[in-house]
Amino acid sequence: MASSPNPRARAAGDLIQLRPEGLYCPAGDFHIDPWRPVPRAVITHGHGDHARIGMGAYHTTRIGLPILEWRLGEQIYMAHEYGVPFRMGDATVSLHPAGHVLGSAQVRVEVDGEVWVASGDYKRQHDPTCAPFEVVRCDTFITEATFGLPVYRWPETSEVAREIVAWRDHCAERGEAAILYCYALGKAQRVLAELAAHTDAPVLLHGAVANGVDVYRRAGVPMIETVPVADTDKAAEFAGKLVLAPPSAAGSAWIRRFRRAQQGFASGWMRLRGNRRRRNYDRGFVVSDHADWPDLMRTVRETGASRVIATHGNTDAIIRALNEDGIAAEAFRTDFGGEE
Repeated sequence: MASSPNPRARAAGDLIQLRPEGLYCPAGDFHIDPWRPVPRAVITHGHGDHARIGMGAYHTTRIGLPILEWRLGEQIYMAHEYGVPFRMGDATVSLHPAGHVLGSAQVRVEVDGEVWVASGDYKRQHDPTCAPFEVVRCDTFITEATFGLPVYRWPETSEVAREIVAWRDHCAERGEAAILYCYALGKAQRVLAELAAHTDAPVLLHGAVANGVDVYRRAGVPMIETVPVADTDKAAEFAGKLVLAPPSAAGSAWIRRFRRAQQGFASGWMRLRGNRRRRNYDRGFVVSDHADWPDLMRTVRETGASRVIATHGNTDAIIRALNEDGIAAEAFRTDFGGEE
């Protein structure tokens, strides 16, 4: 089945519509992850492209609330348990685990028996730091497509953690520190949790990463022991130490204190060697908090949706593949940035 020949006419009656401010639900008079100020926002998770300053009120998951408070400060928050419906106008809304980062959620919207689900960012791989993805049956599924190309297929993260430890040990033999860049919310915590099965050596943290790790620890997420770099002696020897830092630290004055170091990056983008070479990293580790191609396609089918709307990323490939499978598919051009 091909896409509708008259998308404008259909959009007028859609439960969720693309507006200049973001994804909008007319029946409930609220937006999902809006990128401009609106009175009522339902937030899928705390990454900066989905949770922004300026909203009148923020609806989020109870477990994800501390992350929004860390990122956005004092705001008007409405916290909800996973799977418990609440009313917004004429819409019944519920939040369901997305498996992306701690507290991340899909947004289920039901009006007069019709069900739409906005996935936000999600993944299907095991992650010890957050609730696993929950398949939510729906009529229309709005899916991310950050890694929506067949080349993106993820290895088991436990094996990648083993590779990171081996890299650290190799650096130790060379008298170097191993500086691993990863995003401060979600990725760093997942790496720290996975490392616990392979080593007990403490990991050093850049301040931006340490703050996020503290939020996760207060939520009860178990991770390997960590020490902020700021708490180490200025004359400390870092050879053989694993250091986690945000990508923004690369090339900064902060890096100079390590004198001799190799630099790696943990990201789904490292699946393509050209990305590592262009960014001049010594090592690339394939770890992503987004669904890979097989899981994107599997998820769409498991929702039972007859219509799919892809957002941000490689939408063209997934639309083409779904149309060939008889599922009506199209794209929303949003301001979401994918993997930060």
